[in-house]
Amino acid sequence: MGTETSITLIDKVSDWVVSQALIDVSLEQLVSGTCERLTAAGVPIVRVNFTFSVLHPLYGAKGFQWRRGSGTTIDQYRHVQIDDEDSRFQASPYFYLVDKGLDHLRRRLNNENDLDFPILKDLYEENFTDYLAFSRNFEDQPGKGMFGSWATNQIGGFSETDIIALLRIQKRLAVTAKVAVLKNLAHNAITTYLGNDAGNRVMDGQIRRGDGETIRAAIVMGDIRGSTQMAEDLGRQSYIDALNTFFDNVASPFSEAGGEILSFVGDGFLAIFPCNNNTKQDRMKACRKASQAAFVATVQMRAANAERVAKGEPEIKYGLGMHIGNVMFGNVGLIDRLTFSAFGSAVNEAARLESLTKEFDSHIIASDEFRSRCSGNWRSFGQQELRGVGHKVEIFGPAIGECEKTICTGPKTTHQKPLSDAENVVLLQQAKSA
Repeated sequence: MGTETSITLIDKVSDWVVSQALIDVSLEQLVSGTCERLTAAGVPIVRVNFTFSVLHPLYGAKGFQWRRGSGTTIDQYRHVQIDDEDSRFQASPYFYLVDKGLDHLRRRLNNENDLDFPILKDLYEENFTDYLAFSRNFEDQPGKGMFGSWATNQIGGFSETDIIALLRIQKRLAVTAKVAVLKNLAHNAITTYLGNDAGNRVMDGQIRRGDGETIRAAIVMGDIRGSTQMAEDLGRQSYIDALNTFFDNVASPFSEAGGEILSFVGDGFLAIFPCNNNTKQDRMKACRKASQAAFVATVQMRAANAERVAKGEPEIKYGLGMHIGNVMFGNVGLIDRLTFSAFGSAVNEAARLESLTKEFDSHIIASDEFRSRCSGNWRSFGQQELRGVGHKVEIFGPAIGECEKTICTGPKTTHQKPLSDAENVVLLQQAKSA
C-alpha cells in the first residue's frame, strides 16, 4: 500500500480543474493536465480512459486514453447505428453502469477468477491491481455526458484517500468538460458547415453583413446533370444515396487536396483554392491542386458509376467548371440571416463553364486562364460565348487519358475506426432515450 494522498494537494488540482472552465481549454488539454497533476500530487493512476459526448455534427463522441509516461491518445467516433443486443458491449463495465443505473463500479484485480468483465482480465495480465469506472451525465438526458475509468498497479490498489480524491476530481472534471464541450460546439458546427477557412473567419469576428474581402482563387463549380429527372425516377432515398455517392467521389477530392468547399447547393457544390499571397507561383499551385483533384474525381466517379450500372442503377452524370479570378469572400444575406460564401463575376464564369459540360465530351471544362497555369495535357474546344461575358473565351478539357494518369484505385470508401466500449455505451444510451 502506498502513502496516503495529500488532500491539500488534491485541493490544488481541484482548483486547477475548475479554473479551466474560465479559459478556452480543449478536452485534450483538460484530460492531460488533470492526469499529470493527479500523478504529481501522489495519486497512483497509471491508466485513465475518458469518453465525452461532444455535440459535434459528424462525431458522436471523443475518446481519450492517458497512460503514465506515455501521454494521451485521442479517438473521434462518428455517429453510427449499433445493435443493442451486441454481447461484446454488454460485457463492458460502462454498459453495466448504464444498464444498472449506477454512478461507479470498482473492482480489485486480485484474483483472475473473480474478474467479471473482459477488460479487467486484460488489466490483470498487465499487472494492474485496482479499477474504478464511472458514468456522469451532463444533463438529465442520457448520452450527453462522460464515461471514464481509473486504474493503478500500486500494490494493494487505491487507498481510501485515493478514492476520495478521484471522486472529487471527476465531479469537477465533468463540470469543466461540459463547459469545454459547449465552447467547442460553435467552432465544430461552423467549420463543419462552412469549411475550415470560412469557419475560422467567422469565429475571428467576420459576422456582420458585408464583412469579408476580395481574394484571388482557383474556382470549382460542380453539379449533377439531369438531377430533376433523376429525382423523379429514383425516389427520395435512392436519390439521396446518389447525391452522397456524387459528393463522396467528386467533391471530396477537392477538400482532401486543400480546397475549401464553401457550399452545397442542391445537387451541386462550390469550392475554391485561395492563392494566398497571389504570386505567380501561388496561382499555379492553386490551379494545379484543383486540376489534380478534378482528375481524381473523374476516375473515382467512373469507377463508382461502373458499380452502379452493375447493380442496375443509372449512371450519375455531372460536370465541373474550373476558373481562376478575383472572388468576393464574405457575409451576404438578410440582416438576421447570413451566409458566408464566395461570389462575383469569376464565380459566375465558373458556373457558365460547368454548364458547357453538357455540350462537350468532357466532365471538366476549364477557362484558358485556369488551364494555362496547370500541368498535364489539355485539348481545346475552341472559342465560346459565356453568358454575361462580353467576349468569347477559349475553353479546354483534359486530353483523352489524362485523368487516368492520377493515382486512384477506385471509388472512394470511408473506413471507420472500430468503436470503443465507451463510445458504444454513449450510443446505446442515446438509442434507449430515443
